[in-house]
Amino acid sequence: MNRRYSNFRKPLVMRCLAGLLGLAVALPLAPAVAQPVGLPSMGAASSADLSPALERQLGEAIMAQGRRDPTFINDPEVTQYLTTLGRKLANFAPGAVPDVEMFGVRDPQINAFAMPGGFIGVNSGLIVQSTSEAELASVLAHEIGHVVQRHIARGMTQQNQSGVVMMASLAAALLAALAGGGGNLAVGVAAFGQAAAINQQLGFSRDAEREADRAGFTMLTRAGYDPDGMVRMFSRLMGASRLNEGTGGGAWASTHPLSIERMSDIQNRVRNLPAEKYTDSDDYWYIRAKMRVIQGRDAVSLRSATQVLQDDSRRLTGVQQSAAFYGLALQAFQRNQIDEAQRYLERAEAGGRSSPQLARLAIDLAAARRDGAQALQLAAAAIKRWPQQRALGIAYAQALQGVGRHAEAQSYLRERIKQWGDDEPGLYQMLAYSEERNGHPVEARRDMARYYVLTGAYAAAEAQLQQARNLSKDFYEQSQIDVQIRDVKERLAQERELLERFKG
Repeated sequence: MNRRYSNFRKPLVMRCLAGLLGLAVALPLAPAVAQPVGLPSMGAASSADLSPALERQLGEAIMAQGRRDPTFINDPEVTQYLTTLGRKLANFAPGAVPDVEMFGVRDPQINAFAMPGGFIGVNSGLIVQSTSEAELASVLAHEIGHVVQRHIARGMTQQNQSGVVMMASLAAALLAALAGGGGNLAVGVAAFGQAAAINQQLGFSRDAEREADRAGFTMLTRAGYDPDGMVRMFSRLMGASRLNEGTGGGAWASTHPLSIERMSDIQNRVRNLPAEKYTDSDDYWYIRAKMRVIQGRDAVSLRSATQVLQDDSRRLTGVQQSAAFYGLALQAFQRNQIDEAQRYLERAEAGGRSSPQLARLAIDLAAARRDGAQALQLAAAAIKRWPQQRALGIAYAQALQGVGRHAEAQSYLRERIKQWGDDEPGLYQMLAYSEERNGHPVEARRDMARYYVLTGAYAAAEAQLQQARNLSKDFYEQSQIDVQIRDVKERLAQERELLERFKG
């Protein structure tokens, strides 16, 4: 599995990868989309039971398996936008906060959830239903507030809480995924269903919610977002919770019950601030349109998304109209209607408007037309203009691969891995493909093993390393691979030990 490159269409070179490397089948997984906490009354967090380092380790274990969750939105544009927004807020947190990592989840419910270690999931429904970047940021700031106050650790270290049962179920599902085997997918799904059912009955304490509100409000205002966005979003969520009571439609408001007292507190804080003018980033509107398209997975939701985007393209102006045309272009691309997608893209670019999201789509359309030279030219220009955009860096590497320039692709990918660390596991998969095509099968399998380790597929990683060792004729290289194999086994054992602890 790798959806890192595009949620709509993978380049031909990536579709060939599994055949070239003889990859193992995908392992089952446990979705990481439930709030794994049920908070008691407030009290000091027990660092002896769950230190910040151990909490982070647990979060990483959940994420390693969760990256194979079919609802996980493995899209670099979405991930970078959310994480950038989250870290901007966290910079103004009233207290120490771990490195916040945001990720998208394909789910129409209005929800966001914090996991151990600073990992925060954001439902597509929350982004799509927000009407401003400040509204989205207000919910994310609230979740970061829970992270800053270590509310998750407090809930998990209280032995008489239902949250412990939930954590045990999640740990059991993750252990099943680690074990591999065709039957374990059903185990993972069952465990998630149990956790989701418990999640609907649990919530943070009122004191915890007030703490998160106030910490979130501080972050929101100091980061430069409209504080009234929190009032508007919370008011909408209260209404959605009442309208959807018993149906799960008001997911966030159900697990974070919004009271009149809390609303009044926020409104009073807003009144005490001077009036200012706020603007949303262009990225917000393009990502929101993209999420509307990603969220649609059946005929009804796809028709609804199309209607909304068409209405927006007619009634809105400026960047919001451009984003609507961009969404329509993505939909056409998803249907493989390349000419229609190109026409919508040109309307999105009308008046000289540009953005990294529009640039990425133009590259993808050129690749879909099998015009590798144009795709490479567009990608080179885009990364020069927006060098920090990871999606464009990935597109440039893909374009190099598309025209057979694998040596350059290898060099470029290694530089990006050095720059981005292990945040983009798919880079190792791309690197392995170019190494295989360039006649370096041992290196290819070693890098595929790194990809599998980062996505929690330890058995597949060990298999790749064993293949690499068998292909190598160099004693020193074989010794290095032996060390890697031992490291994989030790990492698997440590992760199992960690999960067994929480399962028990």
